[in-house]
Amino acid sequence: MSRVGKYPIALPAGVEASVVNGMFSVKGKRGELQVPVSPHIDVKVEEGNITVSPRGGRSRDSWTMWGTSRAVFANMVKGVSDGFTKTLEIQGTGFRAAVQGSNLVMNLGFSHDVVYPIPSDVKITTPRPTAITVEGNDKQRVGQVALDIRSFRKPEPYKGKGVRYETEVLRRKEGKKK
Repeated sequence: MSRVGKYPIALPAGVEASVVNGMFSVKGKRGELQVPVSPHIDVKVEEGNITVSPRGGRSRDSWTMWGTSRAVFANMVKGVSDGFTKTLEIQGTGFRAAVQGSNLVMNLGFSHDVVYPIPSDVKITTPRPTAITVEGNDKQRVGQVALDIRSFRKPEPYKGKGVRYETEVLRRKEGKKK
């Protein structure tokens, strides 16, 4: 039995949710998100709560989608009310980043600058030259953009140079010995 799926999702003030033609949509102060509803679950929006239940008894598909769908819907509700943020840090001599127009330009020790076009549904800021903040409503999208930026220069274990998440702990290795 799903331990996540059985709990209802409380709708904060100013957030509206609806299920129309197999699409679950949420509107809030930060925008609107939509996602298709799996045919293996039932979604009910009533009295300021969203409840998700499996359809078809104890079939494997309905039980697997029950908790997953509930978690996705809860993230959508949080996204349109509060939003999601990922912070990246750049470490290395001369490594830096700056937002120029609709591009994120990073100097990561290559012979050329790395230019990343900023997607329209995500906001990227650089509060410091060595910090990048990714903000948005969709948790999956924010995480994917942060991962794309990190993939340009992953942190290496010997000197720790590269782009890492703010909370990431890097295991350092000892270098060569004579």
